[in-house]
Amino acid sequence: MAVRIESVENGSWADQAGVAAGETLLSINSHEIFDVLDYRFYETNANLRLLLRSPEGTQREVLIRKGEYDSIGLGFETYLMDRQHSCRNRCIFCFIDQLPKGMRSSLYFKDDDARLSFLFGNYITLTNLSDREVRRILEMHISPVNVSVHTMNPDLRVQMMGNRFAGEKLSILRTLCEGGISVNCQLVLCPGINDGSQLRFTLDKLLLLGEKIASIACVPVGLTRYREGLYPLRPYTKEEALETIAIIEEYAEKFRCANGARTVFASDEFYLLAEKPFPPFEYYEDFPQLENGVGLFVNMEDEFSFALEDCPPLEEKRAVTVITGEGAQEFIGALLKRITEREPNFSYRLIAVKNEFFGGNVSVAGLLTGGDVIRAAKGKIYGGEILLPGVSLRREDDVFLDDVTLAEAEEALGAKIIPVGNGGGEFLFAALGRSVSGGGLGTYPAEHL
Repeated sequence: MAVRIESVENGSWADQAGVAAGETLLSINSHEIFDVLDYRFYETNANLRLLLRSPEGTQREVLIRKGEYDSIGLGFETYLMDRQHSCRNRCIFCFIDQLPKGMRSSLYFKDDDARLSFLFGNYITLTNLSDREVRRILEMHISPVNVSVHTMNPDLRVQMMGNRFAGEKLSILRTLCEGGISVNCQLVLCPGINDGSQLRFTLDKLLLLGEKIASIACVPVGLTRYREGLYPLRPYTKEEALETIAIIEEYAEKFRCANGARTVFASDEFYLLAEKPFPPFEYYEDFPQLENGVGLFVNMEDEFSFALEDCPPLEEKRAVTVITGEGAQEFIGALLKRITEREPNFSYRLIAVKNEFFGGNVSVAGLLTGGDVIRAAKGKIYGGEILLPGVSLRREDDVFLDDVTLAEAEEALGAKIIPVGNGGGEFLFAALGRSVSGGGLGTYPAEHL
């Protein structure tokens, strides 16, 4: 495969060497270029030999001598330099299958792209991974790789993922671990299907793969009200959540004894469902699975407490409205109460938004919609600003999942909305009116988005 050069940065190494837009990049130092990973990996060398093909079909070589790791300055049609790999599975728990019709088209795309795993931390199922891509991961030592495992039972994995190759692809895990590649795992647990004895089986198998299994996040299945015609699933009960946590904590100790780290963790949502206190800060070690909602609240509270100790007092009165999902209501409320105990000039109104859009089983802040926020908060705004979980907006911080824009929500509610990050310090500074950058007051496993 070859990739067409769309642009050449002015003054770059490639520009100085005479590389022109419209030419096709065939190889670097005799290594064929398929996509962004090949390009990024091979362009790091100090001495490069580029094989190019003109629009007319003539081939030529260009030599570049540069600083090691310097970019040579080429631009391509897409970031990946190739089409994004879509998911070939029909998972019984797929969140995208549970979206209503009429949302923006990008929300319905299911990616399963190993390159995005390395570049952005996305999780892949391995079913899209070719032998060439596995070899490339090993040769380039692309690590860590994030894998949606769900179960180590091959037959059950085929059933859960609706892909006849899903079971046999589990062998790639061993290949990666034996090749020195660290693997972060995700298990989306469904009541009565891959929990209980099946969860024990999965954790036993992952334990045998050794310390290259760097972390395992266990998250409960996310269910919306749009499940007509889909596999019959139900949410976890309190008792089932408690039983699942007990298994996970039992195996965390087994991993700690075998490999020196707990490795496997239950997401915060399991503890909320079980109405069980979160483990202490030290339990989560280096917090390897924050993006899957593992230890997020504990980490946020620790950062909040640290920031609160050194925070200068408010000199003027400040009042704000704070928006969050129902799942985080008690936690966010406790943080706000601590601010009022410290800052007599601070007051607030906390609004926990019920997720009418996706249904009563969805309570995380990361899936709030603009319509629900407006319905819940209209006529209840207190103070001049609204603090909003930034994860309820797309990366550009301007549109909710239901295509309501931030500007439309501000107009409807009559107040400025401040998207706030997951960090405890960010939340404190936003509440007190000091500088803050985006993110979110809640999270949701990437598998479900």
